[in-house]
Amino acid sequence: MPVSADLGRQLESYVTQLVSTGRYHSKSEVLREGVRLLQEREARLAALDAAIARGLTDAEAGRVTPADEVFDRLQAKYEQMAKAGGR
Repeated sequence: MPVSADLGRQLESYVTQLVSTGRYHSKSEVLREGVRLLQEREARLAALDAAIARGLTDAEAGRVTPADEVFDRLQAKYEQMAKAGGR
């Protein structure tokens, strides 16, 4: 079943501009691309939410690394990188 959407004046104008400049062949193509981008964004947000949930679960279970240890490792890593790049 076809989808009908009222985009409002500003978005309709933008879609028309994209088609008229040849960037897209039709308004439907513009809308399909927009929906694909939304799907990608929603998938990234779902993955981020899952990663946050895993991190919170790990933190609640005590599976953490003290910040000082992380900072020390990062500092050592970047010092090594600076030395290697300065040769």
